[in-house]
Amino acid sequence: MTSQSPSSNPASHRTTAPVADATTGGASSAGKTAHESVFVASVPMPESAIQVRGYDFNGGIDYPKILASMATTGFQATSVGQAIAEINKMVRGKGSVERTSGRVVFVLRVRRRSLFTRCLYQLKWRLSDEPVAADETTYFTPEDRQKVKCKIFLGYTSNLVSSGLREVIRYLVEHKLVDIIVASAGGVEEDIIKCLGPTYLGSFSLPGAELRSKGLNRIGNLLVPNANYCAFEDWVIPVLDEMLEEQKSKGTVWTPSSLIRNLGKKINDPSSIAYWAYKNDIPIYCPALTDGSLGDMIYFHTFKNPGLVIDLVADIRSINDSAVFARKTGMIILGGGVIKHHIANANLMRNGADFAVYINTGQEFDGSDSGARPDEAVSWGKIRMTAQPVKVYAEATIVFPLIVAETFAREVERRKREGGEGRSD
Repeated sequence: MTSQSPSSNPASHRTTAPVADATTGGASSAGKTAHESVFVASVPMPESAIQVRGYDFNGGIDYPKILASMATTGFQATSVGQAIAEINKMVRGKGSVERTSGRVVFVLRVRRRSLFTRCLYQLKWRLSDEPVAADETTYFTPEDRQKVKCKIFLGYTSNLVSSGLREVIRYLVEHKLVDIIVASAGGVEEDIIKCLGPTYLGSFSLPGAELRSKGLNRIGNLLVPNANYCAFEDWVIPVLDEMLEEQKSKGTVWTPSSLIRNLGKKINDPSSIAYWAYKNDIPIYCPALTDGSLGDMIYFHTFKNPGLVIDLVADIRSINDSAVFARKTGMIILGGGVIKHHIANANLMRNGADFAVYINTGQEFDGSDSGARPDEAVSWGKIRMTAQPVKVYAEATIVFPLIVAETFAREVERRKREGGEGRSD
């Protein structure tokens, strides 16, 4: 029995091993088939293709260059690099990106500059960067067009505020680097509670029953003494009393965002995210306000001094309008759950965000919104079809400080050198 001749089309090669007889010709034919199966001809790579290359520590310890090298390292390091580029497009200007065969290939305008260096040379996006659209109904003078910037939505979950990432988020708010925040209830209360008492490092393996008996609450490998929540009750109940009195005497309609703004005003502590959001007039929306210790305090308050009303409807109108009337929007979402969907759904009202970065460890296979990739949001109209969104599969406390270092922090330092501050208009 002789082996079959290999097809001239490499794609048609059979996957099972060829059967050869003991003759020299049969063995030769089998060897040829095996050789052709292994060495299928490659198509030429396009000139714009980027070679995989990591950082060479022979060049010394240069942290900006180390971070820049992540874009060409591969795996999630490249996702981090793409996230940096996407955020720089929100902050500084439009990027130059092509999509080829489902993969993103960055086109370097200056070949010898890294992807991040190119982004740093871009001007921050302004409406004046783009021509007047044929369907524009509102007239802007050239000066006004120069002032219209990309509106950046930042979302984060409570555990990140419990962690040291709180200081990173506070920095962004302090320097007016984001425009709108969506947080979980814990993302609000843990910020305030840290002004009243510290959170401590512990261990993931500490026994729950033992901690409970000692009045210590575990958040991953962090420990929060129950005394902190007692201090929070002592501090926040009088604030709720004042709000109820203002509701009765002045007819004030409180919303989750105005309540949080009031907490930031009352805490008056520069270490607080809410404090700087109040100072810089950055709204913090919290659609699940009662799902945490703050909700517990509101519940207890109904027994002591009932009648406080918090209006959710006004806030959904406010955040949706913020998206609808924005000329360009970007989403930076740390974690999943309600904060992720609330931002994405607001951007649905404008047919999707222009830029998007997700950072979480969620997987899409259970059908959850938390684990969904950005492309699923594209199908719903929550991210624009023309966008180049990025998802980084990583734990945010590891990668987000690095991303901020190569994006927002560089913008702040640049403005300091130029005599300005933050991301002011």
